[in-house]
Amino acid sequence: MPENEGQPGPPHHPHDKGYKQLLSNKRVFLELIKTFVREEWVETIDADNLILVNKSYVLQDFSEKEADVVYRLKTRGKNVIFYVLLELQSTVDYLIPFRLLLYMVEIWREIYNNTLQNERESKNFRLPPIIPAVLYNGAGSWTAALSFKEMLESYRDFSGHLLDFRYLLFDVNRYSEEELIRAANLIAGVFLLDQKMQPAELAGRLQKLAGVLKRLTPDEFRHFTTWLKNVVKPRVPGDFSAKIDGILNESNPLEVERMIYNLELTLEEMQQQALLKGKMEGKLEGKLEGKLEGKLEGKLEGKLEGKLEVAKNLLLLNVDIDTIIKATGLSPEEINTLRKQLEN
Repeated sequence: MPENEGQPGPPHHPHDKGYKQLLSNKRVFLELIKTFVREEWVETIDADNLILVNKSYVLQDFSEKEADVVYRLKTRGKNVIFYVLLELQSTVDYLIPFRLLLYMVEIWREIYNNTLQNERESKNFRLPPIIPAVLYNGAGSWTAALSFKEMLESYRDFSGHLLDFRYLLFDVNRYSEEELIRAANLIAGVFLLDQKMQPAELAGRLQKLAGVLKRLTPDEFRHFTTWLKNVVKPRVPGDFSAKIDGILNESNPLEVERMIYNLELTLEEMQQQALLKGKMEGKLEGKLEGKLEGKLEGKLEGKLEGKLEVAKNLLLLNVDIDTIIKATGLSPEEINTLRKQLEN
């Protein structure tokens, strides 16, 4: 399969960009597989044999839904393709197994087209196995089918004759805090920070990861801060976005506590500013409401005084009450009260 062909477009979501950059580092990708996949073949994978395929296989129909990461594992003269779909949305897409099939077929089709005719028509020609995977960070549980056959009508009746595969699922919010801290590596730390939480909790979680962050290489630490920028900055106002940029750009593994302390101060300042803004908006809203109420009351009082004056003049002219009611809109009681005041 040719690398660097058909350069992928920019990921649609900020989270996609962060994860795609992170998992494009093969050691981080290997951490993902070895930390969360409990299968024997995982132990045989060597980072030196992993090759990033710099091409996206996401089809145009789904280009705004996700990004993907593709690796080729070359071992003992054989190829294995790892295809990871970054499904970073708040809702589950139940078409995932079908979409994965389309992407897998696209990879196989390209391999077929780029293999010499005499080789692909030989008895020994084999397509490489593809291990599909989905990385999901939605708050809700993943409820899509985990195997392709579950999308097929009456699949139990014909199970021996149907195409099927089961994809790996990395469900960020389903891992426990203890499990992620115990893993003590970059990808587990990223998952912990990506789990659903309030902005105020970020500094506390970073404190729990301080030991892990100190042990990162400068290159790994750069990947971590790049991911943090892509995830945190879109959630904060522009002024604070620039501050967070500055803090992360100046950080390194030897000064993790300082980085966390500065981020904590910035987030606290942001919260205080938001609180102050809310109070000011509340006061302003109260003042505006008071002014509007005052104006309305004044207008109503002015209209009533004008009607009373008209009714008074009509009474002095001995106009009958029914006519005065029609002319002013006052009630009979109000007009009788006014007449008694004139008689006295």
